Order: sequence, then C-alpha cells, then structure tokens
Amino acid sequence: MKKLLIIPMLFMCSMVIGQSKKIIGKPIQIEHLEVAQNDFPKEMTWYEAKKACYALGSRWRLPTKNELILLFRNEDEIGGFANNNYWSSTEYDSGNAWLLYFYGGLHGYYGKGLRCNVRAVRAF
Repeated sequence: MKKLLIIPMLFMCSMVIGQSKKIIGKPIQIEHLEVAQNDFPKEMTWYEAKKACYALGSRWRLPTKNELILLFRNEDEIGGFANNNYWSSTEYDSGNAWLLYFYGGLHGYYGKGLRCNVRAVRAF
C-alpha cells in the first residue's frame, strides 16, 4: 500500500517542479529584482496569485506596487507581458489590492477576486 502512495506523490512533485521551471525560465535581472521569464499560464485572483508565487519556492513572490511599476517601465527589456492587468502584493484593505494594466499604464485598487495576469519576482 505504501508503494502505491509513493508513485502518485512523485508524479505530482514532478508536475509542480516542471511548472515552476517553465514559469521561472531564465530570470531577467532589473535593478534589485529577478523577474520570472514567463507569466503564469492562466489569470488568477489575488489570493491564487499569492499562493502560486509562494509555491515556486526560493523567495519568489508577487511584486510590490513599486516593483510592478519598475517591471512596466522595463517591459520591453523583460518581454513576454500580455496587454492585460497584473497583480501586485500591495493591499488597500482586506478586499482590494493594487494592479497595473500593461497596455497604457492604467492602475488602481481593485477587488481581489478579479482574475489578472501574474509575474513572479524575487529580490537578490
């Protein structure tokens, strides 16, 4: 019975590791940040985004408001951004967080249940 449980666990671990490598890719360095090469493959709520970045391990996280602005200003150098909203970790209150629209730079605080794109960062 123990052997039967090990096989699905190994399969799930390899899927998570494979997903992490695909998202992180070859990180791009901008100032004090490493930026994952790719977005997560689907839009997420703010809560899902926080968990997904944390699951990448090794200090990966959602960018702060100021870090997301830095990414926007360097989007051509970083590459791969969609013309869509991106979450930051900066909260206004328990129900709203700051996001930035990467087509035109519109921004503001919106409900955390909204589905947006996500790009992970980590400080180095």
